[in-house]
This record gives sequence, structure tokens and C-alpha cells, in this order.
Amino acid sequence: MSKKEEILRKPEWLKIKLNTNESYTGLKKMMREKNLHTVCEEARCPNIHECWAVRRTATFMILGDTCTRACRFCAVKTGLPTELDLQEPERVADSVQLMNLKHVVVTAVARDDLKDGGAAVFAETVRAIRRKNPFTSIEVLPSDMGGKEENLKILMDAKPDILNHNIETVRRLTPRVRARAKYDRSLEFLRRAKEMQPNIPTKSSLMIGLGETKEEILEVMDDLRANNVDIMTIGQYLQPTKSHLKVEKYYSPDEFKELQEIAFSKGFSHCEAGPLVRSSYHADEQVNAAAKHKQMLGEKEAQEA
Repeated sequence: MSKKEEILRKPEWLKIKLNTNESYTGLKKMMREKNLHTVCEEARCPNIHECWAVRRTATFMILGDTCTRACRFCAVKTGLPTELDLQEPERVADSVQLMNLKHVVVTAVARDDLKDGGAAVFAETVRAIRRKNPFTSIEVLPSDMGGKEENLKILMDAKPDILNHNIETVRRLTPRVRARAKYDRSLEFLRRAKEMQPNIPTKSSLMIGLGETKEEILEVMDDLRANNVDIMTIGQYLQPTKSHLKVEKYYSPDEFKELQEIAFSKGFSHCEAGPLVRSSYHADEQVNAAAKHKQMLGEKEAQEA
């Protein structure tokens, strides 16, 4: 084994204790019975057992399980998607009700084959969840939907509680890491979302360990804040299969803590940062933090007026 391979062996802090109790197995059974997909499973999220078995939360993945893009970091399968399932929004809403979720995240595969990028189904899923679960907060995590403003407007008009769109990596690495996506288009997507619905918090996620520098990580933070992004998550990239991009560095918990502190100093209302943090990690806490931050800013403006 080469010296580099020895250095890049998975560190102790990335070892996960699995919990396959009745909550976990019950949720998995329900997902299969309702023919639903979760990004927790498809993207091989390291927190699936904690979220399903302990926190009893899940991130639903709509618009099928086949993505039209082939990002070199992602384990979701790529190919030609099947036709739209127009009953999916109701099934997701029913499942949220059965699980008695306080907060739900809805994401989707990229559907570049659709003119609206799947925006109409996304919006109907938000409305269906709200009809059946009026006290559940809803976070959406779409692709850039082709960068078309009209597609984003369809989704924002449904008024989710949080709009999340992932920048994924630093500017320099974007062409190598993300398929079809563009760094500046993602920033524009986030900026437009805030312009359309100023009261809806926006959020983005960065994975590190792909060969970026610290200066480039800080540049991403500055770019997100310049486009009024409220919440940021930072996690360790983990190679899902041998055919995906290799891990160039494992960041330590202390390094993540430092990045979290820097993010707060730059004005993010909330930042989750850690080796196992993923985009929807502790999403329920983030929506509460965003609400408190908004209230504090309102009170500060009132005092200064």
C-alpha cells in the first residue's frame, strides 16, 4: 500500500454505529409499500440509521429514481427516466402524515427531459403535504431545473418553508464534479428564489475533500452570502463506489468546527458542519434557527428605527 493510500484510509470519526430497530425497518417497509424513494437510500447517506431510527425523519425523492445527469460524486442511478407519476404527491403527503413528521425535506432527481424540470410536480407535492399536514414545515431541494426562471417561480409560488439548492463544490472543481450544472447558475438560482419570496430562507450545501483549498471554501461562503443565502451545511465527501471521484482529504472534526465558526462570522443564520453532515442533516433544527434569526433581525431593525 502506498503512503498516500495509507493517509487516506477512513478515519475513526467516520465509523458509524448502525441502528436497525423497529422504527427503521418500519419506515423502510412503508416506503416500499407506497412505492416511494428516499435520497437517504439512493445516495447512500451515512446518517440514514440516525434519521430513520432515532430522529424519525426522512428526505423524500420525487420524480422517480433515475437522474438525467451523471455527477461524478453521486450514487443515484443515471439514465432515461420513466414517465411522471402524477399520484406521487398524494402518496408522499400520506406518508408524512403516517410518520407524523414535524419537518419534511422533498428533493428530486434532475429531470432535464422535462420542459419545467419537474417544477409542477414539486409544487403539487408541497401543496399536498400542506393540505394533509398543516403543521409540518416543508423544505424543498431541487436541481437548478435548467436555470429557467419560470420553473423556479412555479416552485416558489407553492411557498415551501425553506428553499435548498446545493452548490456542491468550489468554483474551480465544478466542471469536473457536477454534470451540466454551473457554479454561477446555482448562485443565480438561489438569488432569484430570495427575490421571488424574500421571507423564505434559502440554503445550500458544500461537500469538501475533493481537492479544494481553504481559500476556495471561504470563497464559496462569500459567494453564497453575496446572493443572500441564509443557511449553509458543510460535510465530508465520501466516495460511494470505485467509479466515482476519489477522496483527496479527510477533514478532522476540529477543521469542520473552525469552518462552522467562520460561516457564522460571515452572517449565515445557521450552519451545520461535520464529517457526516449532509444537506438535510438536522433540517428540522435549521428551520427553527432561521425563524429565530429572522425574528432577531426584525427586533434589531425596530430598535434602530
